[in-house]
Amino acid sequence: MKIINLPIKKSLIEKSPFDPCPIISSHEKSLLDKALAASKKAYCPYSHFSVGACVETETGDIFEGCNVENASYGLSNCAERTAIFSAVSHGMKKIKTIAVIADTKGPVSPCGACRQVISEFADESTTIILANTRGDVAVMSVKDLLPYGFSF
Repeated sequence: MKIINLPIKKSLIEKSPFDPCPIISSHEKSLLDKALAASKKAYCPYSHFSVGACVETETGDIFEGCNVENASYGLSNCAERTAIFSAVSHGMKKIKTIAVIADTKGPVSPCGACRQVISEFADESTTIILANTRGDVAVMSVKDLLPYGFSF
């Protein structure tokens, strides 16, 4: 797993917090920027915790997702699963890259349910990029994210 801490940028609108970032490519940076844009669409009136995700499929298609809360909290859906379920509904079977971002102290950490869903559609070549809005980035494999994942 690679982690880098970048200096805090003044405005996420004026310039991406991931430019430059030595551990991700310009393409991966664009996925993080798309995840950041998706986070601004989050429906989170209860937690006020916006999360964005961007999934790139093995065919190069891109799907974004944000968290969507509900007064019946168990009916809420995380950004990661929103993006993955959207990709699956369009025929995706494998994640090439997933980028997730939130306003957290360090790179955002997906919940257990999201880790399991990511592992269902990932393999050893999948790149997982976790970040925060301050420019901190962690790049890892699915084994790093979920060391003892459940599968058949």
